[in-house]
Amino acid sequence: MPRQSIFNMSLSKIYPMLVQKAERKNRTQAEVNQIICWLTGYSQSELDAQLAKDIPYQTFFEEAPQINPNCNLITGVVCGVRVEAIEDPLMQKIRWLDKLVDELAKGKTMEKILRT
Repeated sequence: MPRQSIFNMSLSKIYPMLVQKAERKNRTQAEVNQIICWLTGYSQSELDAQLAKDIPYQTFFEEAPQINPNCNLITGVVCGVRVEAIEDPLMQKIRWLDKLVDELAKGKTMEKILRT
């Protein structure tokens, strides 16, 4: 998928896909929300408000209160690309979230996913 395409996709279209990926592996929407809030600094109510606004994915990350300072600990491959090697800051944030949800779906504990 071209970069601009995912940047402009609606958060309300991407979010259900993240939840479905987790739920297929018997994980929960609450766990996905916890990961999103950990990465972006949104509270649950702020996340709910962003979902209700139907904003572009790019705007969701641009308006994030604070990207977690431990995000540099997120390493590995998503879609054949090493997340730590992605040069575009926005694309890297998007792939960090993909990587964290992938880890959730693969059965990792929340402590490991959230780098605690």
